[in-house]
Amino acid sequence: METRETLRIGIVGTGGIARGLAKLIATRRDMTVSGILTRRVGQIADLGVSQELLTRVPEVLMTSSDLIVVSTGDPLYSTEMIDLAFTHGLPVVTMDADTLVVSGSWLSRRGTLTEANGDQPGCLAVLNKEVLQMGFQPLVYGNIKGFLNLNPGINDMVYWSQKQGYSLSSVTSFTDGTKLQVEQCLVANGLGLDIAKQGMIGPETDSLEKGAFALGQEAVNRGMVLSDYILSKASPPGVFITAAHQENLAAELKTYKMGDGPFYALYKPMHLCFFEIPGSILDLVYKGEKLLDNGLNPSVSVAAIAKADLPAGTFIDKAIGSFGVRGEAINIGQQPDHVPVGLMSKVHLKRAVAPGQIITFSDVDLPDSLALKAWMETLKNVSLRPDNDRGEERESKANVV
Repeated sequence: METRETLRIGIVGTGGIARGLAKLIATRRDMTVSGILTRRVGQIADLGVSQELLTRVPEVLMTSSDLIVVSTGDPLYSTEMIDLAFTHGLPVVTMDADTLVVSGSWLSRRGTLTEANGDQPGCLAVLNKEVLQMGFQPLVYGNIKGFLNLNPGINDMVYWSQKQGYSLSSVTSFTDGTKLQVEQCLVANGLGLDIAKQGMIGPETDSLEKGAFALGQEAVNRGMVLSDYILSKASPPGVFITAAHQENLAAELKTYKMGDGPFYALYKPMHLCFFEIPGSILDLVYKGEKLLDNGLNPSVSVAAIAKADLPAGTFIDKAIGSFGVRGEAINIGQQPDHVPVGLMSKVHLKRAVAPGQIITFSDVDLPDSLALKAWMETLKNVSLRPDNDRGEERESKANVV
């Protein structure tokens, strides 16, 4: 758009992110909520805007909007809605890493798609721009996790769900690390990074700096630029980049309280989710700037891992946030037959799966979906490229230290 007219923003979803964004946009002059697509029946509590904006008809939303924001946490549904937006010629902004790591690479070939600032992947992408402009050479793009329980009990999850106001599945995906693994997968693919191993390293530490520097050394030792995280109850929430800089500026960096080097921890102390989405919308519409996507040829995925003995015939309604399955980042080239955790929706196991086992396509009956088609097309492209065709990129990044 050449002139700054009021943008009509269509929202897909009625969860916490979508409701918060609707309230926020309602206070602005440069945007208006054109509609909110929901699958729920009846009124939505705490919507914050007129219930008349709700629609259950996707085409109604698409034809009344200039841009679509998607945040549902349901990769199968979101894939369909993003693809539909593209058929209407609409750009899409998401806060939906779950979807991007499954079908985002395929979708990015079909239309304009970006993850927004505000969640950890977007915040790391923003921090990355700042760090590069200052001449730093990133080694680690890190997430900060305060607590992790790979197999939490339902009673604890119900308690924290009620206390924190999140859905039971969301709290469970936070606690068992699935959300973290998905976020860092998106960061790895979007910024062209590696993971050190299945599930990443995730050192436990009593300080951000110690953990960041330990991962920095791992990156140097491996000759990789890593997507990873630290586990630290003592560290504040946020994201960080561990980086190096040229030696002849070490004294100046020390003057500015950055320490002695050779590693420097650059930290963003907040991720304010929907509060930061409008800025990403404006950057996309008026500057043509995409912040982050899953890359056209990803190398990392999030596999479905059994938490317990799952007998043949087990029905899994939704794996993300379930008590039977969690997600773990893996290298696609090493585990090409894995089922992405985001595809594990309304599936039956054809055979028993043991705790800790990666679920493969031969283990499950997956219903047909556009997301499944998108993944199989993406996998076909990835498998055709030796070592994901990123050898030169990895070598150049490793040589900055």
